Amino acid sequence: MATNSIAISKDVEAISFWQGAVVVLGRFFFAIIFLFAAPNHFTKQTIAFSASQGVPLASIAVPLSGVVAIAGGLSILLGYRAKLGAWLIVLFLIPVTLMLHKFWTVTDPMMAQIQMILFMKNVSMLGGALLISQFGAGPFSLDARRSR
Repeated sequence: MATNSIAISKDVEAISFWQGAVVVLGRFFFAIIFLFAAPNHFTKQTIAFSASQGVPLASIAVPLSGVVAIAGGLSILLGYRAKLGAWLIVLFLIPVTLMLHKFWTVTDPMMAQIQMILFMKNVSMLGGALLISQFGAGPFSLDARRSR
């Protein structure tokens, strides 16, 4: 009987390792879009585009949103205070989605379709951020290390 329990515990450890590895990969894939896109929030072109879409105080709001995206993305990627990082991503995504992807106002059918796709992409990332805000970063994270 003891050998069976050893075999079971090894299987559980193996499953936990692979589950943890998948969660790390998921955090990486989720965070990478924010980390790659955020530097554009400091460019004149992105600020001008955002201003043309009606973003108030775009010269302040857009770079600030870049800082929020970087902070939230790094937090989730590293698994350091990932729940807080996820709320930062939620805070980032809601206004960006509603202000910059107003597909319902676009008259050109091709551009309306593109904006709807971008809107739905952001909605799906909002769902992912809300999940992380509740379940955290998983076993292979700085948060898990801190809680030991």
